[in-house]
Amino acid sequence: MSDQAAADVIVVGGGLIGSAIAWQLQVSGLRVTVVTGERSAAASRVAAGMLAPVTEISFTEEKLLSLNRASIDLYDDFVSRLEDASGLPAGLRRTPTLSVAYNADDAARLSSLSDFLDRLGLTYDRLTSRESRVHEPLLSPAIRGGLLVEGDWSCDNRLLWAALIEAGRRAGVEERPGFVHAVHSLAGRARGVMLADGTELAADRVVLANGAWASQIGGIPDIPVRPVKGQILRLDPGRLPAPRLTVRAINRGTEVYLVPRASGREVVVGATVEELGFDARVTAGGVYELLRDARSAIPMTAEYALAETSVGWRPATPDNAPILGLCDLEGLVLATGHYRNGVLLTPVTAAAVTALLLHGELPAAAQGFTLDRFSRRTESVL
Repeated sequence: MSDQAAADVIVVGGGLIGSAIAWQLQVSGLRVTVVTGERSAAASRVAAGMLAPVTEISFTEEKLLSLNRASIDLYDDFVSRLEDASGLPAGLRRTPTLSVAYNADDAARLSSLSDFLDRLGLTYDRLTSRESRVHEPLLSPAIRGGLLVEGDWSCDNRLLWAALIEAGRRAGVEERPGFVHAVHSLAGRARGVMLADGTELAADRVVLANGAWASQIGGIPDIPVRPVKGQILRLDPGRLPAPRLTVRAINRGTEVYLVPRASGREVVVGATVEELGFDARVTAGGVYELLRDARSAIPMTAEYALAETSVGWRPATPDNAPILGLCDLEGLVLATGHYRNGVLLTPVTAAAVTALLLHGELPAAAQGFTLDRFSRRTESVL
């Protein structure tokens, strides 16, 4: 069966990225339909919401840093417009991030990171153990030191997501439940999508924004996106004090983060990194390791209630950077592969896709992240 009530754009995926793109396109004058998929399984619900281009940086991801910084520069205006459009809070929290080290080896690793940040000209404050505990009194006295980054914030991803969905609905975005089975094309151009139940939705352009499931869609070029499992916890401090800052801790070589919410009633602790595909199990070992490492950084977390355990799947690519823009199938736009930076990159991705569909070109910040970079890499190796 088919649906002839054509939209201008179909967005595949109703998570943060897809919802933000749909809202921005709709308010720009296009008619948008979102095929939501299973929102309860989206990484957008599970994420911690760190906005941390500096403290998240890896030594191999300098190119991604520029995109991350471009996105956090958009956040204030993005959230202001979103809250006006939705009438809901978007959960932005402008408190710093503090990275801390537990033992001497961890401190050496933190020192290497600070040297790397110096080479890149990034701003941070190097702190002693005592100074770190002045900024975050709940830290363990055993920590060796820290790096404070004022511009690395956090955002309550669930509040942000609810606001994006509501803003889209108010603007007129049409939501369709179900899963996209394939992108329908004719003469080398995308013409819409076919849902798993056989329903066909017509549109001149399709945006693929379904995260870790992107490579499962039929009728599209090969997309090197795979699911990377992450187990994550939510703790309830109750009447006990909660940390003020986002804390990233290196604990005997492993990393853990603790992200407090503004309400003081939730601290998000994460996350494992497991190459297990779409494995949905919460494991005893995963929960134990997260609680152990959180307690090493902030001992009081042992007294918090374990409010929620959950699993999400990061959409990873070979270089840990997103895939944005056009591909060999005309009319198909890619917005996937955001790996661990989906919340951070939501504003810049929505802006980039909107600019591409309205004006025919990706903004400069997004131009190095198209799908063809992987074929170029293969050619250079050969």
